[in-house]
Amino acid sequence: MSPTRRELLIGAAALGATPALPALAQEGERESHGLSAFGDLKYPADFPHFEYVNPRAPKGGSASYTISSGTGNQSFQTFNTLNIYVLKGDGAAGMGLTFDSLMAASLDEPDSLYGLVAKSVRISPDGRVYRFRLRPEARFHDGSRITARDVVFSLETLKTKGHPAYVQLLRPLESVTAEGDDVVTVRFVEKRGRDAPLVVAGMPIFSAAYYATRPFEESTLEAPLGSGPYRVKRVEVGRFITFERVPDFWAKDLPVMVGLNNFDEVRYEYFRDREAGYQAFTSGAYTIREEFTSRVWKTRYDFPALREGKVIREELADETPSGAQGWFINMRREKFADPRVREALIQCFDFEWTNANIMFSVMRRTQSMFENSPLKASGPPSPEELRLLEPFRASLDPEVFGEPVTPPVSDGSGQDRRLLRRAGELLAQAGFKRDAGGVMRQPNGQPFTIEFLEDDGSLQPHTNPFIKNLRLLGIDASIRMVDPAQYQRRVEEFDFDLTVRRYSFGLAPGEAIRNNMGSAAAKTRGSSNLAGISHPAVDALVEAVIQAKTREEVTIAARALDRVLRAQRFWVPQWFRAENWIAYWDQYARPEILPKYGRAAFSAWWYDPEKAKRIGRT
Repeated sequence: MSPTRRELLIGAAALGATPALPALAQEGERESHGLSAFGDLKYPADFPHFEYVNPRAPKGGSASYTISSGTGNQSFQTFNTLNIYVLKGDGAAGMGLTFDSLMAASLDEPDSLYGLVAKSVRISPDGRVYRFRLRPEARFHDGSRITARDVVFSLETLKTKGHPAYVQLLRPLESVTAEGDDVVTVRFVEKRGRDAPLVVAGMPIFSAAYYATRPFEESTLEAPLGSGPYRVKRVEVGRFITFERVPDFWAKDLPVMVGLNNFDEVRYEYFRDREAGYQAFTSGAYTIREEFTSRVWKTRYDFPALREGKVIREELADETPSGAQGWFINMRREKFADPRVREALIQCFDFEWTNANIMFSVMRRTQSMFENSPLKASGPPSPEELRLLEPFRASLDPEVFGEPVTPPVSDGSGQDRRLLRRAGELLAQAGFKRDAGGVMRQPNGQPFTIEFLEDDGSLQPHTNPFIKNLRLLGIDASIRMVDPAQYQRRVEEFDFDLTVRRYSFGLAPGEAIRNNMGSAAAKTRGSSNLAGISHPAVDALVEAVIQAKTREEVTIAARALDRVLRAQRFWVPQWFRAENWIAYWDQYARPEILPKYGRAAFSAWWYDPEKAKRIGRT
């Protein structure tokens, strides 16, 4: 989740007809119809709908996808549970469609939410207490009312029994209480992060009555009682999950829902690997595909349906920060503890050769954890950055105080002798030696082995040349391919050497970055801190980012943090692109305006029966 903002406290007088909370209102509280990290809400209280939707979009038809991003316990290759909010199991795609939250996100703002189950919110002068007033018409799918007690149950349960990612996000939540059926009072800790209210407002709301007879923390294939625009229709474990639109969805006419959720049926298909998924798309087994492999995008989209005009292929610009993608090195393992060893691995990956020979030169090298955003560090530290960095100078690499660390640029040969020589020198400095047989040995005498953990073979063409260079140094490097369930368990338990991951933090990173970079997360099973980052300077700068009061302060703190992270060399940076590649069977229409931060915003598309008839898919 990533939500931004204008001044949070909007005067009640500016809200027109929005009635004030009853006697619960406290002196000095201000009422708002939405939340934003810095208060910069785009839409006024009386907005009719988001600009990127067609309010008259017809309902009907179907859309089918493969999972392209995940949360909680979700896997990209399979699923065996409909509970995506706990650590157990591999969660099914799309389950978020079945739950409502207090507020809903706007995709044309970096981090704004507007009222959904909550009609409005009152904020105390000190920013620690938020009173959400619930809509009396809000309903679960069985017709029962969504009450403040359900919200209390949901937040307390996620904080104590949820997936570690949710537990971490809800740490700033001090207490949550129900004041009758229609008011939820949320109190935050004194030094809560800037986006803590947004995190709470975006959490799913569960039925307390439903879970009174069921354990929340267990895996299950029973569709839980929800309240969202869709409900589960049919499931075949590991193959597909289908959702049906709820025709009498209680919120369908609210401004945050108008023009959205237009398909009668939404289906997610699962395949054993990307190649199988691609082949299935070309035959029409599913209808909308996001492509992530440049080789496929540039050479394989020439199948009959595309040549006949039945399939459309597009590249859509996306202003969402690209974040970080790469092979993350598990620093918990002794053999990777020395940063010189990790730098040696970075020297061995020839991005220039890989980009030219495998990715058709369409990618750019990732350098930063905040790639393709204003938060990326460049040049020497500014005076404002130095003020944040100076207290930790003694514990930081001197490089932090100069130009930010960047990956090397090779000669593009695939086997740059200069870089490989440098890698060998770094290993020698760290006490690694090659024996008479050419085997690279660790300081303890054990052979230096590296295992790349994967559950999808699509990156093997990129990994194998990397492995070849490592072997030239006497390193016994190999790929370990495991099934999705085993991969999930091993990653949760940090049982790997290197594995690929992509992170993106938005333009105003908040509570989530603790789970990716914080020292506590490095020791928490199931956290997103795969590399095991644990450094006092990182912890302090993470807090500076989270506590920043203005966008300028966020930018300064994030750039300082970026310098420290890049100097730790805990990953081998890969690549990025600033657009989305999508292909779809030509049976859909969409609004002319696309949101800045929502990719293709498929939820705003609708089924066009005339188009479907033309291509023979009615």
